[in-house]
Amino acid sequence: MPFHPPDPFNIADYFLDDRVREGLGDRPALRTAGGTVTYAALQARANRFANALKGMGVQPEQRVLIALPDVPDFAAALFGALKRGAVGVMVNCYLGEERVRDLYDYTRATATVVHAEHADAFTRALRGARHIPRLLVPGTPEGDARIDNSSLHYVNFTSHSDDAAIWLFSGGTTGRPKGVVQSHASFANQNECYAKEILGYTTDDITISVPKLYFGYATGSNLFFPLAAGASAVLFPQRCTAGELFRQIARHRPTILVNVPTMVNHMLAHPGAAEQDLSCLRLAPSAGEALPPSLHRRWDDTFGVELLDGLGTAEMWHIFISNRPGDVRPGTLGTAVPGFDVRLCDDTGHEIPPGEVGRMRVRGGSRAHGYWQPPRETRRAFAHDWYVSGDMMTRDEDGCFTYQGRADDLLKVSGKWFSPREAEECLLRHPGVREAAVVGIADADGLVVPEAFVVPAADSQSAVRDPARGGSPAVTPDTLRDHARAHLESFKIPRHFHLLADLPRTHLGKVDRGALKQRNPRP
Repeated sequence: MPFHPPDPFNIADYFLDDRVREGLGDRPALRTAGGTVTYAALQARANRFANALKGMGVQPEQRVLIALPDVPDFAAALFGALKRGAVGVMVNCYLGEERVRDLYDYTRATATVVHAEHADAFTRALRGARHIPRLLVPGTPEGDARIDNSSLHYVNFTSHSDDAAIWLFSGGTTGRPKGVVQSHASFANQNECYAKEILGYTTDDITISVPKLYFGYATGSNLFFPLAAGASAVLFPQRCTAGELFRQIARHRPTILVNVPTMVNHMLAHPGAAEQDLSCLRLAPSAGEALPPSLHRRWDDTFGVELLDGLGTAEMWHIFISNRPGDVRPGTLGTAVPGFDVRLCDDTGHEIPPGEVGRMRVRGGSRAHGYWQPPRETRRAFAHDWYVSGDMMTRDEDGCFTYQGRADDLLKVSGKWFSPREAEECLLRHPGVREAAVVGIADADGLVVPEAFVVPAADSQSAVRDPARGGSPAVTPDTLRDHARAHLESFKIPRHFHLLADLPRTHLGKVDRGALKQRNPRP
């Protein structure tokens, strides 16, 4: 059943302050290269941020942009905003000036918290912005003084469980991200239904995340969920490469790795992958994009850590379909998380039988209020109790879901529907391919045909230059076409193969299929 919090209800209490009241104040909450931050110290720092924001004129229900790297002040600033009763809007601290200016105008935030090392773009964006927030800049004398001179004590705002708490941004692979308004209740509900029931966080867990905290998937799995259990989270501000991740794992010995398929691929491709000791990990949830079964099996063979693929959306905040520890079926998303009702429907809204491809609908206690400002899209996506997604899936007789792609990604070629994932999985089985994406592009006659964008493995690129050096088989458009012909029906074979150094990514690290469709570098 969905979690029904009491009122008033503020998740700064639920995720942080309650641990101090329970006597866990001296336990480590956050782990960094410089040492640990206890629950009591994090609470005190969050109280300073709450008082600093109050002193800047921030009122309850107003937006506060949190634009910090993965350091303890990210958690302190976010909890400080929540304590104040404000709404946290988490954004990438590396955004450019133009995008920041758009965010100022779109969110109409009263204040922005950004570290001195990343403040240039946020300061320049003030020029020409229609809405001007006040900046709180840790790392500058003024910013540090405002925070450090604020009181260590703060009485949290008595929020209602249905009050807006945090904005997330939709992570679709096409179009401009939309602000998704989520309540205090949503975040507590996901902790009760997913973190406790599926992953089983305990006080002994140490988490580490590939995505950064501004991504809602990481906000939950690498901040809120471990804090709710009295556990601790590893934070590091560096860009998360496979090498950096291996170093952080060796240093902190986490028990839960919050992963995404792209990093699964990069970890496996790392030259030192076979020598890595990941025995500290008890499981690794994966989400954010589709996890090909071939990649899943290679992970199992190389690392032997249970990988739990699942699906979540900003509109439902976190994971609501997941594989289970001890019951993982590679290539599937698993079954619905307790407390969520997931159905697959046709275009008329009627549920379809097992085995057929349908559009996903989900309801549960973590559904967002809606999108900020586009009312037509809110009406289309939020129907009665349901969130109506663009995700297309199949379901078997046991209630296990398999992802087929977004509705606008499915292709109809020669009068037949198919999912690009099938062609992508075929290409990924070629030993010289590191990444692959297949999208539909209109040909000269206006007909949509599949085209493939492929990132070769490093040693296969060397093999192309000098076949005598060996390594993975050479990757060329012709060899890829021959490989596809051997494994796919003719209408599913990409018409063109484009070799790229890397695939374009969205703000959340997913393959940007819209950019690939625009690219279209026909030979």
